[in-house]
Amino acid sequence: MYIEDLKFSLWADFIERDYLDKEFKELIENGIINGATSNPAIFKNAILNSPAYKTQLKSLDGLSPKEKYEAVAIYDIQKAADILKPLYERGDDGYVSIEVDPFLCDDTQATVAEGKRLFKAINRQNVMIKVPATEAGYGAMKELTAVGIPVNATLIFKKSQAIYCAEAFRKGIEVYGKSVDTVISIFVSRIDRALDAMLEANGIQTALTGIYNTSVIYEEIQSMNVQGCRALFASTGVKDNSLPPYYYVEKLLAYNSVNTAPVDTIKAFHAHGTDKKALPIDKNIIKDHFVQIEETGIKIDEVLQKQIDEGVEAFKEAFKEILEAL
Repeated sequence: MYIEDLKFSLWADFIERDYLDKEFKELIENGIINGATSNPAIFKNAILNSPAYKTQLKSLDGLSPKEKYEAVAIYDIQKAADILKPLYERGDDGYVSIEVDPFLCDDTQATVAEGKRLFKAINRQNVMIKVPATEAGYGAMKELTAVGIPVNATLIFKKSQAIYCAEAFRKGIEVYGKSVDTVISIFVSRIDRALDAMLEANGIQTALTGIYNTSVIYEEIQSMNVQGCRALFASTGVKDNSLPPYYYVEKLLAYNSVNTAPVDTIKAFHAHGTDKKALPIDKNIIKDHFVQIEETGIKIDEVLQKQIDEGVEAFKEAFKEILEAL
């Protein structure tokens, strides 16, 4: 593990072919990261902007846009999984995630079928199938873990979502008969970006709401004690210079957890961050903060729901842009 005492892992939230061949290996060899995640937006930027994909794409003429995308994405995920394999084999994580087609997020059986198909096509044990935390997604999470497929539940902003994910994993591994590694990905900084201007105008401390919301969800996941399941902190990059670049890594250090962050964030944390446990946070402090928010007239549940809806749409839009370009 990256921080052994905390059983804390740091994963790179980035996939791109040249990066996998060079810097990715160095970060692993130096013990800085021990896993990776991807999503449609990451693949969109890589496939459409990096010259590393041109040769393979030329060889895929005649395939549908989705078939081309999957061929390219599967190649990269296999490469990342192979590089991470030694970590996986010694029990030091070594996972890489790939997301199902986000347009399937409201169809349980289609998500299950695609998750199984991708896992079989990639043919690596250290791959997590990423599934959005929608009503249909919970059923898919159960069915995938029931056949032993590791799952990354994504786009969690509410405690209720995390509970549904954890229960789905619990039911799945009961069917499977043994532990399956899973993570519940809580999105952090997007909440602060949505709220901080309003909070500052009302004299409320900024850059805390996402962290406090995450602390509540993290404690719930820990208390449910689902075998093989951990909280994962996502959306942990800083978008301006008002905070240290490693802010959402250092402030979220917690036992039995993962943080997936942009590469520059990871480097900044490695150079300047501390390894002091930060979560969980005192519940009274959190309660007071949310009371202040409610007193301004902001409906926090509505804010979180909007983030969920926008997150799903953003992944759909990124996926659509990839297919249109291919």
